[in-house]
Amino acid sequence: MPESLTQDWPASVHPPGADSFEQTAVVWLFDLVPADYRLHGVLRRHPAALSRLARHYVSAALAAAREGYRTARVELRDHLPPHALDQVMNAYLEEGRRVAGVLRAVEAVDAALRASARDGGAE
Repeated sequence: MPESLTQDWPASVHPPGADSFEQTAVVWLFDLVPADYRLHGVLRRHPAALSRLARHYVSAALAAAREGYRTARVELRDHLPPHALDQVMNAYLEEGRRVAGVLRAVEAVDAALRASARDGGAE
């Protein structure tokens, strides 16, 4: 990993400055958002727009996981046995950690794509 990349940088996205940076970033970002986002050509032509949408989408998923964790015990206590409720809480914890890591990666790619667009990298 080049020194300029953080540990949060996604392995499948080539580093900024590489000829394939934007292409690999677009592929990775589209995998994080609903499939119908692929229908919008502007998101392929302007990867910084896609990264912004992905950042908001993943951020909302993290907020939903946190809200789910906060409310699951109260909302599900009459519907699940205690051991299942504990498993649900653990699932929320694991997913929250995973999504938080994805968000950090999206933020890193987003910053790099915005810098590339600002420097004339995206047409």
